Amino acid sequence: MRSHSHPDVAGFVLAGGQSTRMGRDKALLPLAGRPLILHAMSILRDAGLEPAIAGASAPVAEFGPVVADSRPGEGPLGGICAALASTSAGYAVFLPVDLPLLPAPLIAYLVHLASVAAHAVTIPSIGGVAQTFPAVLERGVLPALHSELDAGRRGCLLGFQAAAASFRQSVSRTPVELLIQAGQLADPRNLPAMWWFLNVNTPQELERAESSLNSRSLGASGTAGRVI
Repeated sequence: MRSHSHPDVAGFVLAGGQSTRMGRDKALLPLAGRPLILHAMSILRDAGLEPAIAGASAPVAEFGPVVADSRPGEGPLGGICAALASTSAGYAVFLPVDLPLLPAPLIAYLVHLASVAAHAVTIPSIGGVAQTFPAVLERGVLPALHSELDAGRRGCLLGFQAAAASFRQSVSRTPVELLIQAGQLADPRNLPAMWWFLNVNTPQELERAESSLNSRSLGASGTAGRVI
């Protein structure tokens, strides 16, 4: 079930990785009969966003509009900066192409929380560990992220911390378990929350993701994720 659209929120799939551990570009690898790039685009659309593709290193223009990386070779943070510079939306959501099991209701909730609480940076956590993505960023963090790149610091989580600090805030971390326990969030496929954050970086992880979807396809209850 698609969430209501968010007119002041842009969605971006980060697809510019080198895919060194996979051995070939991840964006076009098939999972459950569809390339990973389509899984990511569908997740953002189901969260009520019209996504674009940031920092693509593969020929993916057929799947959606592509934002060229203005600072090639500087990792996903460079793609994030290019995407933020390309949009006039107040907030932007970033989802890597290698998180295909993430449920759209989680993104919809993070967007809701960020806009209501005016957080500069909003990310989830699982098991007490902050997850760098999906991330909801206020567009005004762009200068701070540029400063991180200019200083040679390319780490996304450290960049997010610096960006939040520029707003005199800390990064907002939302514990996924608490949302589930409170009945605010559920996965329509009934996948355990720990599986949502499986990064598909190797052939073995791609097999795990395929097995996860196959094992749940017949047992899913069809319960839609609920977002306040």
